[in-house]
Amino acid sequence: MSTLIRAAGKIAVVAMLLAGLWCASAQALTLQQVGSFEDPIFVTSAPGNPDRLFVVERQGRIVESENGTSTVFADIHTLVSTAGEGGLLSIALAPDFQTSGRLFVYYTGKEESPAEIHVAELVAGGGVAPLSSLRNLLTIPHPDHTNHYGGQLQFGPEGNLFIGTGDGGGEDDQEHNSQDLGSELGKILRIDPDTDGVVVYSVPPGNPFLGTPGAALDVWAYGLRNPFRFSFDRQTGDLLIGDVGQGAREEVDYAAAPGLGAGADYGWNCREGLIAGPATDEGCDAGPFTDPIFDYPHSEPPGDVAHGCAIIGGYVVRGPGYGDLSGRYLYGDLCVGELRSLLPALPFAGGDRSEGVSVANLNSFGEDSCGRLYAVSGDGPVYRLVGPGGDSCTPQAQPPAPKSSFIGIRALRRKVKRNRRAFITAFVSPCSGRRGQPVSLWQGRRKIGTRRLDRVCTVRFRPRIKHRVAFRARVPSDGTYAEATSRRLKIRILRRHRH
Repeated sequence: MSTLIRAAGKIAVVAMLLAGLWCASAQALTLQQVGSFEDPIFVTSAPGNPDRLFVVERQGRIVESENGTSTVFADIHTLVSTAGEGGLLSIALAPDFQTSGRLFVYYTGKEESPAEIHVAELVAGGGVAPLSSLRNLLTIPHPDHTNHYGGQLQFGPEGNLFIGTGDGGGEDDQEHNSQDLGSELGKILRIDPDTDGVVVYSVPPGNPFLGTPGAALDVWAYGLRNPFRFSFDRQTGDLLIGDVGQGAREEVDYAAAPGLGAGADYGWNCREGLIAGPATDEGCDAGPFTDPIFDYPHSEPPGDVAHGCAIIGGYVVRGPGYGDLSGRYLYGDLCVGELRSLLPALPFAGGDRSEGVSVANLNSFGEDSCGRLYAVSGDGPVYRLVGPGGDSCTPQAQPPAPKSSFIGIRALRRKVKRNRRAFITAFVSPCSGRRGQPVSLWQGRRKIGTRRLDRVCTVRFRPRIKHRVAFRARVPSDGTYAEATSRRLKIRILRRHRH
């Protein structure tokens, strides 16, 4: 009962905040169709060219659209299952896409029934991106059900790839995945896809459960039901998640930069929005949970109040020409189609309002590299959202490319006795201005330790050697110099000679 009383108190506070901060949109938002596609489900743009759009079609195609002309950019439909809520659900273009041609795809595969979740890298060349360039990074089993696949990929402000997964489907999280740190379902995951080729991806330092026994190392946050769409505020870096509810509430979760909610438990299935959830799982009375900044009901209340059946998370408005929408979080609902916005803040959002525009069968929002926003209808049209100031977009100046960097690695001896320490030195070039930079030593995917460069840009490590092993040293980008990884340094065990 005390839990329900606390929830009721929070809902009352939210209602007062909304009543005090609500104001009607003073300036009109209009829709400008940029094309019509087959079952579109996501849209984004090239990092350096906001007019070069990439529209994701659920069946497995990526269509490139620029200045009214559309061409097939990639087609992986032979790998994609569209059973239930599956399909090719989103893509994320690498920050260096202009030069590398790399992008990442999130899809459900045909190899199993129900389909597994795949996150894969695709490298484009001239013409249609070849299927042969597809490289699977992550496979997440999704047995028993064909709903709640999640589906969002986004690069975070620190350059790592964030992944939103659903709880595995069914009802009430009946597979008990969301609160299980050993499962990758019902989570926001974080990986580093920029590896040296030895592994397909690595787990970034700073992931919150690296030292937790039994936890999946790529888990960033948990307790989510179906985070179908999430985004980062391009100005502040804050993370906002539209988590689809079950039978009562839809919610917006918020995590401020730079921490981005590392280790947060958003409550499902112990909680649904700001009310008690359907779970009887052990531990649901303990918490603590990270409450949403906003939730809304499925039933239609009187007045200008959000309602619906499945939230479609959007973006904080930062693009040109949007007037008083700037700084507000734009979102919608699959069943209602009305575009609404609110002021994101902690502990609760305020000023939720209708923007006077609706999109039938709203499937997704998108953002181009200029900050202009898009709405995707599953019926085919993709719209650019145009504010009262127009949609003129001056391409943002690209920061200068980091200077090339080199890191070498050597050992005093390449052979040591078992259980003795090796003396390893790493050195970085160019050296100017790099004193104090961190250098890490890695054994495969495991980081052995970190040291800081001395005044002559060297660091020393003394790992204990138990068997034949290979090491690499890495120095991160510092804005002036690019990240660099050394060659492999093999250390062998010195064999004893028998006389």
